Amino acid sequence: MIFKHLINIILILSFFILNACQFQDPDKNHGIIFLKNRSEKIIVNKSNKNDVIKILGKPHSRAFDEEDKWLYIERVLTKGKYHKLGQHVLKTNNVLVLKFNKYGVLVQKKIYDKNDKNKLAFIDKTTKNELSKKSFIQSFLQSIKQKMYSNRK
Repeated sequence: MIFKHLINIILILSFFILNACQFQDPDKNHGIIFLKNRSEKIIVNKSNKNDVIKILGKPHSRAFDEEDKWLYIERVLTKGKYHKLGQHVLKTNNVLVLKFNKYGVLVQKKIYDKNDKNKLAFIDKTTKNELSKKSFIQSFLQSIKQKMYSNRK
């Protein structure tokens, strides 16, 4: 009799413990969650900067050349399956670009997802750093210093 009650208690406790477990993926979020859904509330040529701030908050960054171009970011990482050995896998990567006119009204809205990221082309040019370029005297003294310290051994 006591054994039956003990089994019932164990079954009820295990039911409550297993019921509390979640079967959701562990996600790490960065930026604004559900950016695509929130961006649908913003209407081109109708919404202004104040409406956007109410819906999305302050922008994550602004364009360098234009103050009226705002960027919002959503990035979600999740744990990989068995073949990824638990490494983080990019689940969603969305970037929302909003452009306003001089009156603060939304003129253009563009959202980029992780598939659009592969279509972007980057320039391979590099900039020369004239500040760190050494003069002839500095490079000459540096080579003498290297030769002098190499002979100390």
